[in-house]
Amino acid sequence: MARIAGINIPQNKIVSIALTYIHGIGLYSSKKICKKLNIAESTRVNQLSEEQVLKIREYIDSNHKVEGDLRRDISVNIKRLVDLATYRGSRHKKKLPVRGQRTHCNARTRKGKAIAIAGKKLTPLKK
Repeated sequence: MARIAGINIPQNKIVSIALTYIHGIGLYSSKKICKKLNIAESTRVNQLSEEQVLKIREYIDSNHKVEGDLRRDISVNIKRLVDLATYRGSRHKKKLPVRGQRTHCNARTRKGKAIAIAGKKLTPLKK
């Protein structure tokens, strides 16, 4: 089992896809890592030698901010925005969309399940 950055990456997947299971590494970064370390992108994880896995692990540790460190940095940045009482910070605090999306009829993912309000009556549209 290949363990990189504290994550067990799947054995039967292609290396460039398997590396995306690590938080902070996307497809572009994983392909760049494979190219830099001269590993064929079509190689499966279970076909990698221990030496190649060690190279990948060392490269990611030295050149990429991943998993816990990345999550910590993101939460510190959000906390800073909230503490400064910026507009973005207030949106984070209220658990609303931060980047200008509309909330009147969308944003269910961010706001959560709709809550029925007792006594609120919808008025029909006039023609």
